[in-house]
Amino acid sequence: MSSYRPKNSSRISPEAERLVSDALSLAASGSRVEDIFWETKLLDRLLRLLHAQNQNAIESALDQTLKINPIAFDSLAENAETLAESLTLEQDGKSWDVVLIAIPIIARTRYSIPSGKLSSESIAATGNLLHDQIVAQDALIALVPWLYSIDQMPHSHCQTRLLLEKLASAAVNAGEIKLELRDMPETIPVLADPRYIVGAVAAPSGGPIFRWQEDTPRRQERSVCLQNWQTGMQDTVAAIMPGCEFELSLPEAYFTNCREADRKIRPLSILAAVNYLESMLNVEPAGLSCIIAGFGDEQCDEYRISFALKGSKEILYGVVWPLYDRETVANDSINDISIEDSPIREIYDTIKNSGVEDQLRHAELFSLEMCEDCGVPMFVDRAGEIVHAEMPDDTPSQQPLFH
Repeated sequence: MSSYRPKNSSRISPEAERLVSDALSLAASGSRVEDIFWETKLLDRLLRLLHAQNQNAIESALDQTLKINPIAFDSLAENAETLAESLTLEQDGKSWDVVLIAIPIIARTRYSIPSGKLSSESIAATGNLLHDQIVAQDALIALVPWLYSIDQMPHSHCQTRLLLEKLASAAVNAGEIKLELRDMPETIPVLADPRYIVGAVAAPSGGPIFRWQEDTPRRQERSVCLQNWQTGMQDTVAAIMPGCEFELSLPEAYFTNCREADRKIRPLSILAAVNYLESMLNVEPAGLSCIIAGFGDEQCDEYRISFALKGSKEILYGVVWPLYDRETVANDSINDISIEDSPIREIYDTIKNSGVEDQLRHAELFSLEMCEDCGVPMFVDRAGEIVHAEMPDDTPSQQPLFH
């Protein structure tokens, strides 16, 4: 959805080859004039692929450019996201710039985090506050009446573009949002997870879209907009997410906000897991053990953190810490906490700050195994065996069991 990780592909299509060629040419450009030439070709080709729903060609090109030239990869990835989340719409002789926005709600709970249909009152309150504190004075808004989980968000550039086009039309025409929301995928229950309200903001072309772009006296800095947004949305979000602690981020462009939410939720997932186990098992954090292991096919794509009672080999619970974009870990450094700003160091510090002192870090890379019966991730125990996380049979049943 929001972050790109390379995939192994055996062949590359002609469409993908041409994308790679344009991206490499743009990266090698020596002037702004030449930049514009290659960028125009790249955008035209990307737009044709988006309209054709040819996501495979885009992903293949991203794979190849990441291997060949990181600068070309950055350019291709940025332009693909730009076309997926923004467009210019002509309507009745007037031109509108439209951007898809994500409104993240970073939540954690001991119960369950809601998702699904939003009431008209919640959408109206959200839209009114957006007009008052976030978007430019002449901007128009369309909001999907749905509280999205990660599992329900668009998972490709092509899907994102389709959603943008529908919302852009609804915003500019003040029309009904025509989306099929009844067959949304089920939300996987976890203790800490982002939720999103998704919408489109349309503004007259060339003018400001957000309030921090406007001239005085209406202009407000992002920090002021964020503070006013957090204060104004407190009651609305508390009503739609009972039993949850939450943090609100500034409404922004779709891909940027999804990435930031993905990153913010990772340490909260560990803290929520410790709080859950503390409550369910009546055990202090010091009575827990953590086993950390890297998972992936050829490189580390994610860490999985297993929880057990100290002195026990049984894995009770697990948390996944995915790696995003260029967060790469060398296979011989998977468990090396001496590297500052590395994912494993952040995981180590987060666990330590939660009160869990007993940590074991495996040095080997494990395969990305999932449970064949229920589809949840499998975790590693202290002995290096991949197992299913299982809470004790006598765990109170009034709260849901999370994996």
